[in-house]
Amino acid sequence: MAHLTAEEIGKRTKKEKQAELWLSVKKNKACYAMLAPFMLFFTVFTIIPVIMSLPMGFTDFNMAQAPEFVGLSNYTALFLSDKVFIQSIRVTLVFALFTGPVSYIMCFLLAWLINELHPKLKTVFTLIFYAPSMANVYTVWQLIFSGDMNGYVNSFLMNLGIINAPVQWLTDSRYVLGICIIVQLWISLGAGFLALRAGFQNIDRTMYEAGAIEGIRTKWQELIYIVIPSMAPQLMFAAVMQIVSSFTAGTAAQNLVGFPSTDYKAHTIMTHAYDYGWVRFEMGYASAICMILFLAMFICNKIINKVLGKYMD
Repeated sequence: MAHLTAEEIGKRTKKEKQAELWLSVKKNKACYAMLAPFMLFFTVFTIIPVIMSLPMGFTDFNMAQAPEFVGLSNYTALFLSDKVFIQSIRVTLVFALFTGPVSYIMCFLLAWLINELHPKLKTVFTLIFYAPSMANVYTVWQLIFSGDMNGYVNSFLMNLGIINAPVQWLTDSRYVLGICIIVQLWISLGAGFLALRAGFQNIDRTMYEAGAIEGIRTKWQELIYIVIPSMAPQLMFAAVMQIVSSFTAGTAAQNLVGFPSTDYKAHTIMTHAYDYGWVRFEMGYASAICMILFLAMFICNKIINKVLGKYMD
């Protein structure tokens, strides 16, 4: 029998893996067929624009004339002469630090608490907490924080004697960012929350019995030694979704405190990109802003993968 070289063994293994992959695709062709429409739209409207934005960031493109290559001038202008962009970085970091970890912990704890309820109550409370992420709640929050004496917060504080005159919550630069963070937290229980709810549902009940035999007695011990290791994929998905939502936050600020906000106090990187892309039509500059935002999210995603990766094995 002829001896195979290491290179031949590697090639053979690669071919076998490709054959196994193709066999798996054929076996699950119905699933891939159902995924095809989503993947088509995702590719056309997400992947391709992201890829196009990389070279576009090195151009001066106003959508009316052909792009003109300008090298790194967009990026140097962002960091050296665009004071609003520098401020938007600070605002985005504050947004991300508050809404990201806090919302992630809220999603996990609420999913955990709901999982302990009666099956019918699980459905009701899941809908209650998920509904704000689907509905347009900004009108309600504008009423709550209205700057006249009829606003719910102003009326409540004035009746208690805490304030003597209405506070302009949505226009005063001291309050606009805090209000936007509160509303963003309220609407942040979206797909990540549902993924965690599904993760709790899919934990094998026999693991709790085995844990009890091994000496696990409290809910906190179950959480650390059973729940978290069993929910690694859902935890990873929820973390990625929270990173994306916290770094791309901007809709809440635009709907609540106007565009631009007072003294740019709630002006995020995403809002800055919207300003240059869809108001000024400077697509090259807007693409440069989006690429910086993409790199920031990519780095955070890598850190999350490293932290949660040990549970994925």
